[in-house]
Amino acid sequence: MNTRRTDLIVIGASAGGVSALLTLLSPLPATYPLPIVAGLHLLPRHESQLGSVLGHHLALPVREPRDKEPVRAGAVYVAAADYHLLIEADRSFAFSSEPPVSFARPSLDVLMTSAADAYGPALAGVLLTGANMDGAEGMAAIHAAGGLTIVQQPQDADVATMPEAAIARCAPSHILPLSGIRALLLQLGAERAAA
Repeated sequence: MNTRRTDLIVIGASAGGVSALLTLLSPLPATYPLPIVAGLHLLPRHESQLGSVLGHHLALPVREPRDKEPVRAGAVYVAAADYHLLIEADRSFAFSSEPPVSFARPSLDVLMTSAADAYGPALAGVLLTGANMDGAEGMAAIHAAGGLTIVQQPQDADVATMPEAAIARCAPSHILPLSGIRALLLQLGAERAAA
């Protein structure tokens, strides 16, 4: 059993990420006890359909957070297009229109680094398939804060660039195929429910 307490799961992905998110999150029950925040590279100046796509397939409610809204269990939050999504020290959401990071806004590095600052060792970060290096610095920040770092096995990813960059930047706690990550998310939920 995991000895750390997990209070938040943050997931980042890019190319191939919608399919990967569906694989990971569709088995989670409506009673899943941990909040999940998902960041996915989106086209700027286009309304994101990610929430509605995921919402049709998940038992958990899926939505974009509001600025200053507290992070709460029982939902999958998805980052909006053309804004960086951050987690503040009081564990609420914030938005930023700062320039793109690694050519992306929302940036996975920005989301994950802010979540690491807010949650420290109580954070679990997951980095999935993607075509650039965004997320590697964020995963390193989670690792430095004592959090759990989980990277998709590069050979299991649609595009291996993002997982490979994270593996090169920090020593992840776990490098797993999607099936292994899904099992780990279920385990984290069971541990939280039993705590």
